[in-house]
Amino acid sequence: MFFNYQGFLKALYLSLFQRPFRLRRWFYVLFFSVLYLAFVAFVAVGRLLDHLFFPGFKRTRIERPVFVIAPPRSGTSFLQRLLCADEQRFVHWKMYQTIFPSICFQAVFNGLAWIDVKCGGVIWRLMQWCERKWFGGWDEMHRMRLDQPEEDQALFLYAFASEAIFMLFPFVVPLWEVGFPDALPPPSRRALMAYYRSCLQRHVYANGRGRTLLVKSTHASGAIESILETFPDARFITIVRHPDEAIPSHVSLFVPVWQAHSPEIEKDGDESKAYAALAAEWYRHLHRFRARVDPANFYSIDYRDLRADPAHTIATLYRHFGWDVSESYRARLREFTEQQHAFQSAHCYSLEEFGLSKQWIREELGPVIESYGLDGKAAAVQQPQGGGLRQTLAPDRYRQPPPLGQPAVIHGVQEAE
Repeated sequence: MFFNYQGFLKALYLSLFQRPFRLRRWFYVLFFSVLYLAFVAFVAVGRLLDHLFFPGFKRTRIERPVFVIAPPRSGTSFLQRLLCADEQRFVHWKMYQTIFPSICFQAVFNGLAWIDVKCGGVIWRLMQWCERKWFGGWDEMHRMRLDQPEEDQALFLYAFASEAIFMLFPFVVPLWEVGFPDALPPPSRRALMAYYRSCLQRHVYANGRGRTLLVKSTHASGAIESILETFPDARFITIVRHPDEAIPSHVSLFVPVWQAHSPEIEKDGDESKAYAALAAEWYRHLHRFRARVDPANFYSIDYRDLRADPAHTIATLYRHFGWDVSESYRARLREFTEQQHAFQSAHCYSLEEFGLSKQWIREELGPVIESYGLDGKAAAVQQPQGGGLRQTLAPDRYRQPPPLGQPAVIHGVQEAE
């Protein structure tokens, strides 16, 4: 099991010794670091037991997996729910499966679920109550439930190679490679991908043999080239949402967490700007990726089209990959479309809150915005043409964050997730 111990130790050093002493921050950092390491150790034990009780997982082939990869707050959760409804075709990750990525643990949970049914569902009702307490406050921004589809964030988090660690360690520039795994040194990147492959093998072995693996992974916007190298026959789906909306939406999720352990961090401080710079590099990285992947294995969706007509968007996606839409799935898509038309998020934010501006967005991402026509009327995103030989990965290209611009007053936007 891969663990980026150098990044972890560096994060601890930066939090504890490179900022003025704050008892509150020390408590948060030490408490959650110990809890995190305990989870890592627990999961590592379960994965070792897999080799003893379920050695067959190592022979499991991951054939033509489908990855939904886009910058956070781009509608990936909605698209994941749409695709997961095609249960005959896809097997996906559920939240509890990403937290406990071990066949042994999942076998134990399946046994407990069977016992719970016989006992009247006491455990199930208790878990529902816990979920409302643990995750209910996030429902307007990102609904989370243990038994519902979820992205594979936890897998990378256990390896300390996920942008989620910036919630506790808000040092984006010094820890750039943690949020951008394609920039890791080649040996570490290969070890990370070997661990990741083993996670997917376990999941398919335990839950989805005979079906296509579907993975939603927003944080993999900075790991997409490594994923392609590991799964050359993979299919990639990305969603393009205007960065004026997506970037401040994601920063808005981090600021309250930062201020919980470090109240001195301001909304429009350096942390917000550095995190926005990382998100901008994800946009550029995904845009460059279009030229390195076989167009037959890549599809872009305009976020506005997905919101306006989910059923038509999915039908077009299926035609691109040569998939058939069953009648039962078509009916589910009609239901999703009706529900989406009635949905209105209450999550509000603005660029100016975080020291950002439309001018800075244009300076950083002007060519990307123009390429996708994001400043114009919603239309089907132009798909890449031609074969385009995939270039050799050069991690040094992604080591330095782009420069930050100056804040300016702009109008707020309302979240439409």
